[in-house]
Formats: sequence, C-alpha cells, structure tokens
Amino acid sequence: MRILVADEQPMALRTLHSKLEKAGFDISAAVDGQQAMSFFDSETPDLVIMDLFLPYATGFEVLNFIREKRASKIPVFFLSSVGLEKTIVEAFELGADDYLTKPFRPSEIVARVRRKLNVN
Repeated sequence: MRILVADEQPMALRTLHSKLEKAGFDISAAVDGQQAMSFFDSETPDLVIMDLFLPYATGFEVLNFIREKRASKIPVFFLSSVGLEKTIVEAFELGADDYLTKPFRPSEIVARVRRKLNVN
C-alpha cells in the first residue's frame, strides 16, 4: 500500500518515511502542497499524511483538492504543531480522517495507519 507523506520539515519527513517503510508501506514524499497535489497526476495513494501548514498550498487546500477533484475516499491524516481545538474541529469538518499533533510518536502513527487501512 502506498502512503503519501507531505511535510516541509526534513526531520519529520525522514522519520515518517523510515518508520512507515519499515512497517511495510511504500512511501512517496512531498515537501509542499503543490508537490502533494501534483502527485495525484500520476498515482493515487491509499492514505495521505500531511502537515497542516505546507508551502504553496496549505493542508486544508490539499485536502479540498483530494476530496473534490480526485479521490474523495482516500483517508487523510493531519500532522501539525497546532493543537487548537478550533483547528482540529475544522480539519474534521473539512473531511480529515485523523489529526495528530507534533511532536508525534512514529509508532502511534503506524498503528493508526494500519488500523485505518485494515492492515495487520
């Protein structure tokens, strides 16, 4: 199963890539919102994990793109340093499937991904 991870922070991107790959997933990475949306020109991931504040297009804009233009059923997880209730609620109202705050625990993300994708 392929997961698209979008985050402008290299350390977060490397950590997620490494942990998810070791868990058996194929990982594609994007460092900004435009790259994340461009990814859909050639592939459709099984799940997306992205930061809320990406350069060139925010996570909310990418989510809107995914939901309206491409594949409305793809699970989307947000990973953000913003833990405000208002922001979290907005993410869910816009169609996010999960919301985790930074700093994150990579093993927890793997468990959530496995659960959402029904993978053991």
